[in-house]
Amino acid sequence: MTEPEVAWADLREADVEMIKRVIPHRYPFLMIDRLRDIELGKSVVGIKNVTANEPQFEGHFPGAAIMPGVMIIEAMAQTAGVLVGLTRDLVDKNAMVYFMAIEKAKFRRKVVPGDTLELHLTVKRGSTKVWRFEGIARVAGAVVAEAELTAMMELSET
Repeated sequence: MTEPEVAWADLREADVEMIKRVIPHRYPFLMIDRLRDIELGKSVVGIKNVTANEPQFEGHFPGAAIMPGVMIIEAMAQTAGVLVGLTRDLVDKNAMVYFMAIEKAKFRRKVVPGDTLELHLTVKRGSTKVWRFEGIARVAGAVVAEAELTAMMELSET
């Protein structure tokens, strides 16, 4: 694991505006609302407030809205990406995050509108570009999904 490269060492929480300064995702594909318990280079908890008016619920599934598992994994990845961006001082630097691997993904329970999804990400390995995370998603303390994620983060050419 690498040590934080900048003065973000005291940052323990991040709101949606800070998140958007680190990763390029925007509505309707920004999957996290805020971060808490930030430990640069180590771990973070992302928060996603699941609401009934999100576009995926029109088709997944009409009359029985369930958050798609791939979107839970994406929310984990975005949470991890912000942690890497803060750790590497990539705020306001047009960083891009790319999946390299998703392994051991398991879905345990449904996530539905009204739930608050907590995305617990722990660094298993970090370097300059390639990072590996263990992710556990919880609702009200119960595990709803888990996965191991590997991603690469780099500065965009644009």
